Amino acid sequence: MPTEAAAHGDPFEGGLRKVARVVLLDPEDRILLLHGHEPDDPSDDWWFTPGGGLEGDETREEAALRELAEETGITEVELGPVLWRRTCSFPFAGRRWDQDEWYYLARTTVTATRATALTELERRSVAGARWWTCQELTRAHETVYPTRLAELLRKLLDEGPPAGPVTLGTEIV
Repeated sequence: MPTEAAAHGDPFEGGLRKVARVVLLDPEDRILLLHGHEPDDPSDDWWFTPGGGLEGDETREEAALRELAEETGITEVELGPVLWRRTCSFPFAGRRWDQDEWYYLARTTVTATRATALTELERRSVAGARWWTCQELTRAHETVYPTRLAELLRKLLDEGPPAGPVTLGTEIV
């Protein structure tokens, strides 16, 4: 039975921030990742999929599309199934973030990106975006989240989307 918070779309149900992320692929099967860093320390950086927390009563699908548009300017997408789910906990911008993340597959023919509606914190911590091939991702020495993204992307490209969402291991940084 859903909690009262869940019935009213509480984005922090159970103490976890509800997050929708997008595994956005272009026609060449490249994945779009954002380059982020600690707001006060650009040398502490990583790559991650577009996405973010739910707002108000929006669904995860609505949040995925909104976040993608805000962070990349890309609105012409075909949103597919949930590929993966994970729980993660990490320090960022002076606090700990505990999240329940759902990763949606999406396809687009648009490859030009332009952030259109970043929050103040995002403006201080997102340094840009880049399309990556699976091979580039496999060879990367940079930090990428989720940490097994290269392996997960290879499996997705080789086998197609899973029959249902795959639960990834909890990541605590």
